[in-house]
Amino acid sequence: MAFDFDLIVIGAGSGGVRASRISAGHGARVAVIEESRPGGTCVIRGCVPKKLLMYGSAFSADAADAAGYGWQVSVDGHDWPALIAAKDAELDRLEGIYRSLLKNAGVELIEGRGVVTGPNSVNVGDRELTAERILVATGGWPQIPDVPGLAKHAITSNEALDLAERPDSVLVYGAGYIAVEFASIFNGFGIETHLVYRADLPLRGFDQDIRSQCAEALAGRGIILHPGCTVERVEGENGRKAVTLSDGTVLAVSEIMAATGRVPNTAGLGLETAGVKLGRKGEVMVDAGSQSSVPSIYAVGDVTDRIALTPVAIAEGHALADTLYGGRPRQVSHDNVPSAVFTQPPIASVGMSEEQAAEAFDEITVYTSKFNAMKNALSGRTEKTFMKLIVETASDRVVGAHMLGPDAGEIMQGIGVAVVAGATKADFDATIGIHPTAAEEFVTMRTPRG
Repeated sequence: MAFDFDLIVIGAGSGGVRASRISAGHGARVAVIEESRPGGTCVIRGCVPKKLLMYGSAFSADAADAAGYGWQVSVDGHDWPALIAAKDAELDRLEGIYRSLLKNAGVELIEGRGVVTGPNSVNVGDRELTAERILVATGGWPQIPDVPGLAKHAITSNEALDLAERPDSVLVYGAGYIAVEFASIFNGFGIETHLVYRADLPLRGFDQDIRSQCAEALAGRGIILHPGCTVERVEGENGRKAVTLSDGTVLAVSEIMAATGRVPNTAGLGLETAGVKLGRKGEVMVDAGSQSSVPSIYAVGDVTDRIALTPVAIAEGHALADTLYGGRPRQVSHDNVPSAVFTQPPIASVGMSEEQAAEAFDEITVYTSKFNAMKNALSGRTEKTFMKLIVETASDRVVGAHMLGPDAGEIMQGIGVAVVAGATKADFDATIGIHPTAAEEFVTMRTPRG
């Protein structure tokens, strides 16, 4: 059978664009279908705009810290619309780059909603396209719990990035990385910020010490924590939102943000009709090679609900392209993937939590360090930096590293190389530290935790 394309990719986000560009570079005829803007979640609705807002919100703390160093700094308010306009201009620039990357690679960009109609066919509007293979890379989408009034009154991370005016108070509902990051952003702009979550600590799934240190740091920055609570109902009241919590507290806020998780973006794509097996959350079930239950249909990135991180989606897309069209079959390891949470201060981790390591190994040795960062010596800020190494005792291999403190993400990228390479605690000990830095603490921790 003659197909219109060798590969049709649905979704022009990070994973889909990488897969399409590399496939085309290997000689495949490729089309990418996108119903919104090229760039996907990361560039348009996630990592990039969120971190731009995070940078903006951090200046308030920097200004406060500067006084300890003799700077006479005054903050005369903040121009929120100017920030949003600058952020939007940067996103427009990045979208243009993504369009150029596709064009220069020889990939045809088709704008519209793609619906899978069979193992080798996709409809876009009234146009039917065929391909030898189809790749689903449609990412994830925020979900809003079924709470009275919440869907009507809440914003999600999508809308939070585009608020036309600065709110004076925000309630963030959730305790995952999106929730704690946006709570930090709002708080940094001087907005009264409440963080409401069901568990006793934020960041379920992270190392328990990191979770505890995170809660302490968020509260220390002025975020009002409501652990062990759920939102019972939300009502409109004089242009504000009246939020009733499960403990009976009623909070009146300008905005309520639902940050209670994301789901794979597969609704209405026609995948089940085409025979593709989906999981409980709607995720595309794939094997280690990103192949679905239909041999001609593949999926990468958040839509598979494996590890919802942009670099993982990019790696999966690249590996798939090399496998299918580059003559270099390979798979992506999902072990020891470094990650960061851009709270203030930030958090970063690689490898296992202490709880995971205790389950996996007969014996582990744990090293921790908690100290006042050098910058704080004069700024007067009492916030502590926390670091942790988890070692499998029998092999001396470092199986987990965790940090909360300034530059955690930048530091952990290098530590991640060591963990992936199988470095031992002896290797860490033999490495000379860079002084004076916080990072050197990772190679100077000598005494195991009692």
